[in-house]
Amino acid sequence: MSYRTFLALFAGAACLSASAAPATVQADDAWVRATVPQQRATGAFMRLTADAPVRLIGASSPAAARVELHEMRMEGDLMRMRQVASIELAAGRTVVLAPGGYHIMLLDLARQARPGERIPLSLEFEGADKRRYSVEVRASVRALGAAAHP
Repeated sequence: MSYRTFLALFAGAACLSASAAPATVQADDAWVRATVPQQRATGAFMRLTADAPVRLIGASSPAAARVELHEMRMEGDLMRMRQVASIELAAGRTVVLAPGGYHIMLLDLARQARPGERIPLSLEFEGADKRRYSVEVRASVRALGAAAHP
């Protein structure tokens, strides 16, 4: 095999492996709304940015028995919350998970979420190639009346 052939094969393999790498997803300002005693659910919020198109398809946390993706939307004169199967992230565009919009619901909480604590979340993404991967996040717990950005 010639040196030139070797370089061509090496470059081709490098391109293939680069295209097979999962997208990088950045999760910024992750937080969870604090709860009161006996409250069984709360929301998690953050800003997500990916370097390639991906879908957020699920999440999990040891703090809750169930974790679901939700959306708040006006339907007529009523604000309704519904579960969604996924949330699309376009390459380079930030998607904000915030009160009143897309968010993550933590259901059947193991215990009260208190301000100052950090709650681990595992976010599951699916790339255009259908490969799935997780991004680990530690969300700070903010007081009940906290705004989206402190």
